[in-house]
Amino acid sequence: MIKGTGPRLRAHLMSGAAAGLLLATGAAAQDTPASEDRESAVDTIVVTARRREESLIDVPVAMTVQSAEALDLSGATDITALQRNTPNLTLQVARATNSTLTAFIRGIGQQDPLWGFEPGIGLYIDDVYVARPQGAILDILDIERVEVLRGPQGTLYGRNTIGGAIKFVTARLDDEPTFSVRTNLGEYNQRDLIVSASAPLGDTLRIGGALGSYRRDGYGTNLWNGAEIGNRESLSARLTVEFQPTPDWFFRLTADRLDDDSNANPGHRELPVPAAFGAPPFTVPFGIDIPADAFAVTGDEYDSWAGVDETNEVINQGVSLTGEWTISDHLTFKTVTAWRDGETHGDGIDFDGTPAPILDVLAPETVYDDDQFSQEFQLLFDHDRWRGVAGVYYLDAYASGGYDTVLAIGAAAIPGAPTPNFTQGTSGHVDTTSIAAFGEFDFDLGERWTLTLGGRWTRDEKTGTVFKANYLGLGSPVSGTPNTPIQILTDYTAERTFEEFTPRIGLSYRLSDTLNAYVSYGRGFKSGGFDMRGDAAATPATMDGYDPETVDSLELGLKGYAFGERVRFAAAVFEASYDGQQVTSQQVNTVGTGLVSFIDNVGSSTIRGAELEAQARLGGGFSLDLALGYVDAEFDEYLAYVPNGSPPPAFVLDDVSDARQFQNTPDWTGSLALNHHSDGVMNGTLDLRAAVSWRGDSSMFETPAPEIDQEAYSLVDASAVWTSGTGRWRAGLHARNLTDERYRTGGYYFPGLAYGDSIIGFYGPPRTVFASLEFRY
Repeated sequence: MIKGTGPRLRAHLMSGAAAGLLLATGAAAQDTPASEDRESAVDTIVVTARRREESLIDVPVAMTVQSAEALDLSGATDITALQRNTPNLTLQVARATNSTLTAFIRGIGQQDPLWGFEPGIGLYIDDVYVARPQGAILDILDIERVEVLRGPQGTLYGRNTIGGAIKFVTARLDDEPTFSVRTNLGEYNQRDLIVSASAPLGDTLRIGGALGSYRRDGYGTNLWNGAEIGNRESLSARLTVEFQPTPDWFFRLTADRLDDDSNANPGHRELPVPAAFGAPPFTVPFGIDIPADAFAVTGDEYDSWAGVDETNEVINQGVSLTGEWTISDHLTFKTVTAWRDGETHGDGIDFDGTPAPILDVLAPETVYDDDQFSQEFQLLFDHDRWRGVAGVYYLDAYASGGYDTVLAIGAAAIPGAPTPNFTQGTSGHVDTTSIAAFGEFDFDLGERWTLTLGGRWTRDEKTGTVFKANYLGLGSPVSGTPNTPIQILTDYTAERTFEEFTPRIGLSYRLSDTLNAYVSYGRGFKSGGFDMRGDAAATPATMDGYDPETVDSLELGLKGYAFGERVRFAAAVFEASYDGQQVTSQQVNTVGTGLVSFIDNVGSSTIRGAELEAQARLGGGFSLDLALGYVDAEFDEYLAYVPNGSPPPAFVLDDVSDARQFQNTPDWTGSLALNHHSDGVMNGTLDLRAAVSWRGDSSMFETPAPEIDQEAYSLVDASAVWTSGTGRWRAGLHARNLTDERYRTGGYYFPGLAYGDSIIGFYGPPRTVFASLEFRY
């Protein structure tokens, strides 16, 4: 961090330094003879960020691209590895899970994986939108590249991409038979097996598939029941059939499935249970003797004393059919039909991290259940002086879930404690129908100027049903216990419609054949909905639902090549106005309804920042990768429910912007990697890589929580990969988090005596080392 400067001044310093670097490299690019050694040039990257193939430097959008080869050489195994080398990106395993995704870009995202509450970062497998975060920790399996688009993508990608989009791109099957098998063996008894193959079945039909089995023991242990914490037990599969009856027609049928049986992660208790709860051992209502050390903080961040069973199963699967018809040299028609389904089965969540049910969540047989059907039609235009895409989109989605919040041992002697043996049951579902029409086009205004115009009209119709009640005793009908409610808090079904037009306009100028400068404005939109946890007794307005949120973003960028194409770079500065921000908050209601959760439109904020990425060939087989990001995000207004002191109502709205901060948004992010490529090593090539990534201080929630907010930290990785001269054999040794840094990726925060100071931290993986061996044919 640059000391002695304010955040805005640091942003100006960074953008000024980036501009100086780019001007210098731009001049060098113009002065370098075209006959410079081309073997030293960085690779040209082709992307489909705008639904058509084009060079990376032609796309007037800030984006990071990672090829499957680059991810392989770095030892990446799943989507969270992208956080290491992408500016202003948070991509982590969500709290209490092993397969749910938490994603933020430039301060915008969503941490709450509640059913029906949609993310702010769109996740795509090819052109298919993946609506749910559960099961979205996608494996690096059978892909060509991953594209991360930063900033609102409201035109081509539409709903729920107000912060950006992450797109997995799979390659078309080869005309020749292919086969590969790979195994990863490493610490914590890691044992992965990945197999893929494809073959032509005649001149017009090809079939291919991939299967990945991932196994690993846990990083820690539940000291109460002996279960592994942080283990992995998942199976991923993908099957593809391609049919091309003529050169002008192409069809692809794809099916994929993830079955993840990894244990749920109960997290690490950060504070001991208050002495007011008594001195163990003692017996709780379940007749369990609690050992004396169960209420203390464990010495290892991966250990726990949680009393809820970690058994967990996440299923995420889908089928898609893509068809392309090349009508002429200038016009292509494309159709994408997709169905996806997901389920999560588990026993619940232990919010207090002890065997005693101080604050536990008991789950029904199916915690989350959702499915979606989508249909998209596209027309792709490619003429001499203009090109683009137009289309229509339809989505029909359903999401449901339920849980019981159990408060079993609160004692009347503890001020504000709820009634002992008390349960709050919550269940509901939401139906969504979305339709959209969109288009985006580039118009060449001359040899160097290009104008981009686009827009998308979206209409979302949502129907929400929410039921919430209090029960005496442990459990409710939600989790299979036939108790009778003593107080019904919420019971309604309501409908709302949300409609928005999201425009995009940009202007690009080609400074040279290898330099492109652009300025663009874009709007993003995420529709409103209904709070599935809403407590109508405490906040009657919850039955009205919450409103949409929008982002208006202005971005200036420069990207291209320099020094005889030895350097590829991209730089951007941006400012975004974020309105209607949807935020989840949870509070204790001391007037009798227990734990209260809100999804509110808290107000507005301003986000400013800058980004710089560069890849350079240094000569002698050395190359350098650099990524640097800065974000200055501040709330202009933050309207939150605060206790009113006495009913009615129990809570009132107040502006608390001075006491709030952006979550999962460090001010500085960056990475630096040094690579070396050697030929003629044991009749093959050797690729070495050493990398360090760093993140500034970050907050787990909008409300400061010093016990679990994460301080700045760095991660060091290293890899060595040998590839045979024929390319058929590959062996690697990979080390991740070499310094064994302990850093939090999430948390639960329920401080105070009433809930036993239930403050839980969830930690990223410790140091891991594994070896890989692969055969390709």
